[in-house]
Amino acid sequence: MNLVLDIGNTSGKIALFDGETKVTSLRTRHFSCEKLERTLEQYQSRLEKAIVSTVKNVPEFVIDLATHGIPFVHVLSHRSRLPFINNYETPETLGPDRLAAIAGAFHFFTGKNVLVIDAGSAVTYDFLLGNTYPGGNISPGLTMRFRALHRFTDKLPLGTTTEKYSSPGSGTLEAITAGVVDGLIFEINSYIRSFKEKYPGGEVVITGGDSGYLRDRVELGINYMPDIVLDGLNYILEFNAK
Repeated sequence: MNLVLDIGNTSGKIALFDGETKVTSLRTRHFSCEKLERTLEQYQSRLEKAIVSTVKNVPEFVIDLATHGIPFVHVLSHRSRLPFINNYETPETLGPDRLAAIAGAFHFFTGKNVLVIDAGSAVTYDFLLGNTYPGGNISPGLTMRFRALHRFTDKLPLGTTTEKYSSPGSGTLEAITAGVVDGLIFEINSYIRSFKEKYPGGEVVITGGDSGYLRDRVELGINYMPDIVLDGLNYILEFNAK
């Protein structure tokens, strides 16, 4: 079995794979040693490989637990072997979550052009053109946009996606919600339309913490794949273990 650890800016994911099949997974905002131990307890003796992906410094207890009794452990970095060509000019600055998402797209849509939209703390737009990754774009996520309006002004309240709204907004809080949510939806839809015009037959994937909220609000014809980063990490793990 494979252990996959994905540590993001605001939350982390733990997943266990039997081959390509995800056996179990959980998301946590508090990546503690105790929580990891409880998750691994019944599977520890069956674990053969592990991969760690993090956008932050790797906690020591993660490495300790991941290396205890597991024969092969891989920490994802720009030095990792990849199943696709990476043409990013500064690979050392490329987030491992973006690498993993592209690996997942390559695995599920082999040979196709794919736009992967990861809607989390930031929104990333990454492109896979056949077997080549040329790069992508980064934009503020929903929460970041709400907080920026609140923080950098004296009187604007803090909006959230829990607020119901219509557009145009009839009050300040509604105007903020409509502006932030609709603004991001317009942005995403513009990327999708541009991509599909340039690459007819291409696939679009949406993933990330806010993807469940956004998926029914953006253009039709997209693939909702909330676990594509985990799947990509498992694929990279197998690729580097060969």
